[in-house]
Amino acid sequence: MQYNFQWAEMFSGEPAQWMWDGFVTTLQISAISLICAMVLGVIICIMRMTPIKVLQWFSLAFTEFFRNTPLLIQIFFWYNASHIVIPSGINEWMNDLYYWFPGPFSMFGHEFVGEWMLFNVELITGVIALSVYTSAFIAEEIRAGIFSIPKNQLEASRAVGLSFLQGYRFVILPQALRIVIPPLISQSLNLIKNSSLCMVIGVGEMMYQATQIESYHAIPFEAFTVALLIYLSISLVVSFCITMYNKHFMIQVMY
Repeated sequence: MQYNFQWAEMFSGEPAQWMWDGFVTTLQISAISLICAMVLGVIICIMRMTPIKVLQWFSLAFTEFFRNTPLLIQIFFWYNASHIVIPSGINEWMNDLYYWFPGPFSMFGHEFVGEWMLFNVELITGVIALSVYTSAFIAEEIRAGIFSIPKNQLEASRAVGLSFLQGYRFVILPQALRIVIPPLISQSLNLIKNSSLCMVIGVGEMMYQATQIESYHAIPFEAFTVALLIYLSISLVVSFCITMYNKHFMIQVMY
């Protein structure tokens, strides 16, 4: 039986709006997760580099556990099982976020905040899972960048009166982060693609919306093709950024 393509229906009306909503949600959950993963990854990396054994053991266990367990299982854990071990106060706080996310955007009014800043449990769970999972990889990338910095720079920073944390903040990390920008961009690309797994807990990102379009409008080829092309476009843009950065960095090194 010959399949009748219905591209016009895909780019108009409800399917187009659903796909746009999924695209916005994908960017939203990816951007928030990337920021959280970067902050957490830097903290875990510094803990790994401290002379305090307890912090070293904790950071080692953190990175090995989250890097070597499937992201899908982690998403289900944070969504279905984490409330059993997380303190009740944190659970209540997360439930409150379902109704309202206070923040600097409240000045724009309830309608604006309700559309852009209203988080639900599924979205929060997705952000937590993606952030924790990606931070373990980011911590190792930054640690590799730190190892490429000569050790005498940290010793020199201590000699001029800086503390251990100040030496990392002002001397080591700025250099290490610049070195590991390409792999960090690759991690951000992986995070964007991994965000599609959040559909299993009901996050309305692109894959979820494509599935909805397939179910309600019976145009599976068009829906998943558009989703695939959007992911491909994002990947190509990120890859272009990596290429341009490497080219710029190589020119600087040559001169």
